Amino acid sequence: MANVVLEFKVSAGDSEPQSRPVLILGQQNHLQDVCWSQIKGKLQPAVSKETWKAALGALNPKPTDSCPLYLNQAVVAALPSRVSRHNSPASAHFLFRLIRSCLPGGNNRCIVVVCERSDVFASACAIARAFPLFTRRSAASRRTEKKHVTVEFVVVDGSPLEDAEMGCLSNAADGVRLAARIVDTPCNEMNTDHFLDEIKAVGSDLGITPVIIRGEELKQRGFGGIYGVGKAAVHPPALAVLSHTPDGATQNIAWVGKGIVYDTGGLSIKGKTTMPGMKRDCGGAAAILGAFKATIKQGFKDNLHAVFCLAENSVGPTATRPDDIHTLYSGKTVEINNTDAEGRLVLADGVVYASKDLSADIILDMATLTGAQGISTGKYHAAVMTNSEQWEVACVRAGRSSGDLAHPLVYCPELHFSEFTSAVADMKNSVADRENAQSSCAGLFIGSHLGFDWPGVWVHVDIASPVHAGERATGFGVALLMALFGQASDDSMLNQVSPLGAPSNKSEGQMERDCKRRRLV
Repeated sequence: MANVVLEFKVSAGDSEPQSRPVLILGQQNHLQDVCWSQIKGKLQPAVSKETWKAALGALNPKPTDSCPLYLNQAVVAALPSRVSRHNSPASAHFLFRLIRSCLPGGNNRCIVVVCERSDVFASACAIARAFPLFTRRSAASRRTEKKHVTVEFVVVDGSPLEDAEMGCLSNAADGVRLAARIVDTPCNEMNTDHFLDEIKAVGSDLGITPVIIRGEELKQRGFGGIYGVGKAAVHPPALAVLSHTPDGATQNIAWVGKGIVYDTGGLSIKGKTTMPGMKRDCGGAAAILGAFKATIKQGFKDNLHAVFCLAENSVGPTATRPDDIHTLYSGKTVEINNTDAEGRLVLADGVVYASKDLSADIILDMATLTGAQGISTGKYHAAVMTNSEQWEVACVRAGRSSGDLAHPLVYCPELHFSEFTSAVADMKNSVADRENAQSSCAGLFIGSHLGFDWPGVWVHVDIASPVHAGERATGFGVALLMALFGQASDDSMLNQVSPLGAPSNKSEGQMERDCKRRRLV
């Protein structure tokens, strides 16, 4: 998969090579509505119209099904015809699985997705996840030839896609694969130095010079959270910022990412079975980097700052000890009672920097923050906490339209923040009762440094579980951010998938009818 080049194209019909392996997939009712003339160029002469119709009649998706059309050269696959209200209408996760299991082999393959226009973006991002970039398998590293996978869409409810829309899909897919590559890369190749190189490369591509505060300068400037977490590592911690400031901007937005390149747990060290996989603890920062690159390329009209809180939570003579007290960038003091609750410390510094130094009025932080997130909202749905009910709803809708699913956490600081009470500091960094809304409390720690009366919009997104599927990173978060903030883009496709771009004065009845129309139950 590492040598795969993904190409999104407007359908070329009969001009395509007829001997190329192809996977055609979509909902069964959509597949049955496709005109033979739209797909015969991908199938003839090996597959006749009669064989195509017979295969469609044999499909019985529960929730998915597939049928070979001709040896290992052509396959048709059916997505679920009905999904729940907490799933994506595009069935993004099922689409990903079908591609991994049904796509024929070969160096030059084609995927044809039959879907509604509103499902194109989520489908493209799901396809990108199926082709990770990182590998260190010796055979793969010796292979020099590139494999090509062309992706085309048959839109069942409107006109064909245009070249400009293909550009949006390509940039989104590149962002997803960039984020997944960073998360898949082990710390000996992705320490804080390397991560800064990735940030600089994106900045160079976009014509932006990053601001970098690093090492002892962090301590001197009061970033006690980032410095305290990363000071024991060989490669020093850093706060890095990419800022896009176009003329005519009306909003000031900051995305803040947790970039713990490896998490041993510090002196509160993780066990031998829970430490493997902690290279993924930079998933929030990786997603923000991928989303920032793709979003700016699609014409973002407002100020957008990407803030990266980078550190390796290591063990050594200078490591933070339980009982140490650090002063964070907010000026608040934190008694450390668990060095493995480090992500909230770096993010607290990051969000306050976004408020104080960048004057952001909308701040979103994204992080692989808590193992409890998978218990709270599961393996597929990010956990969302925000001080704005409107943005809570928007995050859920953006999850459906992007395929990066999201679900709310309880937001109730007056009941939960007392879990951090300290006798000697403003707060501790880990809860007293680990059975009391652990993921919510972790988010509240971050929000408390902004202040619960902060007048702007604050959104916290915990992606600890959906950042990976098995042993592979998913690039989760890129599509969610692009959809959530799509109303601030010049791109028509991102405008369409953005929940904030649509009128917000719909009645509950209208929204319910919309859900039914989009196959949500």
